[in-house]
Amino acid sequence: MGYSNQFFSAIGINTKKDLAFFSKKSFIPIERLKYYNDFNLVPSGQDLTKIVSILNITNIELKIRMGRLDAEIAHLLQNNIDQLSDILDKSKTPLQKESRKLQAKFKTRLGKLYQADCLDFLQTIESDSIDLVFADPPFNLNKLYPSKIDDQIKAEKYIQWSEQWLYECIRVLAPGGALFIWNLPKWNTILSNYIGNYLNFRNWIGVDIKYSLPIQGRLYPSHYSLLYFVKGDKPKVFHPDRLPMQTCPKCVSELKNYGGYKNKMNPNGISLTDVWLDIPPVRHAKHKRRIGSNELSLKLLDRIIEMASDEGDLILDPFGGSGTTYMAAELKKRRWIGCEVGPVGDIIDRFSLKDEERELLKRYRGGINSLFPIDVRKKRETFGLWTCETL
Repeated sequence: MGYSNQFFSAIGINTKKDLAFFSKKSFIPIERLKYYNDFNLVPSGQDLTKIVSILNITNIELKIRMGRLDAEIAHLLQNNIDQLSDILDKSKTPLQKESRKLQAKFKTRLGKLYQADCLDFLQTIESDSIDLVFADPPFNLNKLYPSKIDDQIKAEKYIQWSEQWLYECIRVLAPGGALFIWNLPKWNTILSNYIGNYLNFRNWIGVDIKYSLPIQGRLYPSHYSLLYFVKGDKPKVFHPDRLPMQTCPKCVSELKNYGGYKNKMNPNGISLTDVWLDIPPVRHAKHKRRIGSNELSLKLLDRIIEMASDEGDLILDPFGGSGTTYMAAELKKRRWIGCEVGPVGDIIDRFSLKDEERELLKRYRGGINSLFPIDVRKKRETFGLWTCETL
């Protein structure tokens, strides 16, 4: 879903007749004016010159009318804060609403699950109390969720809602704590700018998972964006896994030639990069915990939790979904708390499969933090290929 008519409203276009008149007067094609409106984009070049000249306004006024606030406008506001004091006084709102008490729908020794709207739930959490926040919100793609939420709202409304729950997540995050946001690059591009007002940017992690089918006229979208921010100068916890060297499935020879640097390779594996190519989508019915909806791989949450938390730390996920975050936290002996606005039965049922999930996690972790997993090392020795031991 696109934006509301913010550009048209800014330049006084309310009807098709207005649009045709403005196009004729400015010599800007109707289709291009519609393009600016559909995506709420500020015109540039000659188009911008024509528009501000016709309306007798400045570039800055046009951007403000469109709700497109940038560094130039922020600087202007900073230098004129005294003149804005009356407006700011009238718009004052409490920093935090009075929260109502919520009852947990499910508890374990380590965690609590609530059925509630994320904003209502987040307002019950104490400031600076969470060690790691992971959020996988709806993507506004008009998908059908069990909660029956409206997943096709105007872009500016989606961004405004996202900033509301992000503010609460930032508020509850403890100094040195980590915030991870899983979303489409389209949205994380916008949200990262907002989060950067409060937290320290660490990484934009690209996770290679094909969306679905190629989109005509565009590059095939094949990665999700995982934003990583911390509260403060550096993270309280940072111990990322190391990955095994990529080898041929048949002959187990290395797929990348490291030349004369073999003896300098870390026996614990290769450093984790900000592009993750080994996170599998959850497509097999055997591992799906929620019918009819996408869900995240246990491997993804295992990696995040391992990297940014210690045993006993408190992890928050305000969008429970199928409960992957809660299960990963439980298996890794982290405390956890979270909510889901829709039915929570699938999450609760998932905990009856804890032993099965533990075995799945064990398989994931079996091949990491070693340059060559045991089975690969034995095959390489059989084929006369080098290993850390032979070097």
